[in-house]
Amino acid sequence: MQRYFIDPGQFGDKQVAITGEDARHIGKVMRSKPGDKVIVSDGDSREALAGIVSIEPQEVIAEIIERLEPAGEPWLQVAVAQSLPKGDKMETVIQKCTEIGAASFVPFISERTVVQYDGKKEEKRTLRWRKIAKEAAEQAHRSRIPAIEAPLVWRELLAGFSAYDLICLCYEKENGRQLRDVLKPFVDKLAPGQACRVAVIVGPEGGFSESEVAEAEAAGAVSVGLGRRILRTETAAMAALTCIMYESGEMGGI
Repeated sequence: MQRYFIDPGQFGDKQVAITGEDARHIGKVMRSKPGDKVIVSDGDSREALAGIVSIEPQEVIAEIIERLEPAGEPWLQVAVAQSLPKGDKMETVIQKCTEIGAASFVPFISERTVVQYDGKKEEKRTLRWRKIAKEAAEQAHRSRIPAIEAPLVWRELLAGFSAYDLICLCYEKENGRQLRDVLKPFVDKLAPGQACRVAVIVGPEGGFSESEVAEAEAAGAVSVGLGRRILRTETAAMAALTCIMYESGEMGGI
């Protein structure tokens, strides 16, 4: 069944309004008719099964049939901090990591980032990223859309470390300490369902410099490896997040 995110103001006591591109999607792409059912979420605490009453090009009205308990959200909130990769790789990271369960994304610029930052284009690019996250969250039947911050510089990223309970820096030269070595004892100490924030930090195509690793560790990060194979930057983000989801019980771990 199709799922749509709507603004809280469009979520009434008895009816919901679905507007814009989602309304066009319902009418033109899905070819839905009055009586068809959809799931709607306000991206926070309200979710419902609703039956379509009317379909217009810019607005679909649906009557609430049943209130639903928001589901599909991991209890461990994981932020994926990704140094800006080349091409459209960031879109892949956002799409796939949203499906896996990322709570937020923090793009950043590091020493070996190849992408040239353009503030004028960044707003448009961030809007596209948010659209990709929304569509991926709908496809994965999540109850929330991951937040996507505007790109940070390295120092700004380090300054935000205090917001997390655990920070894992993925580093290909970390041969002794693997992500699971750090993650498992950390999760084992947590009470069931305890609110917790974890950040996984992935470098660009050229990886992190030794000075960046030292700075990150001094700021509270733990450098970890992801196995014996060297992963592409977009693969590393997905692999690390999947490992975290497994160890926290979201994929049958613990």
